[in-house]
Amino acid sequence: MKEGLHPAYYQATVTCNCGNTFVTGSTKPEIHVEVCSKCHSFYTGQQKSARADGRIDKFNKKYGMAAN
Repeated sequence: MKEGLHPAYYQATVTCNCGNTFVTGSTKPEIHVEVCSKCHSFYTGQQKSARADGRIDKFNKKYGMAAN
């Protein structure tokens, strides 16, 4: 590899808005994120199924199927 061509590589500290921090490799020494795996609803299992329920109801009404 040529000298001076590649960016510096750091052990970056990632900080989430929820307060979670972890270390990863990056070309930036610090990274701030809004959502991480500790607070994202997909990973915590607290997803809202209200939108999916609404789509099911809309489908049933559109095609005249009885609601279960």
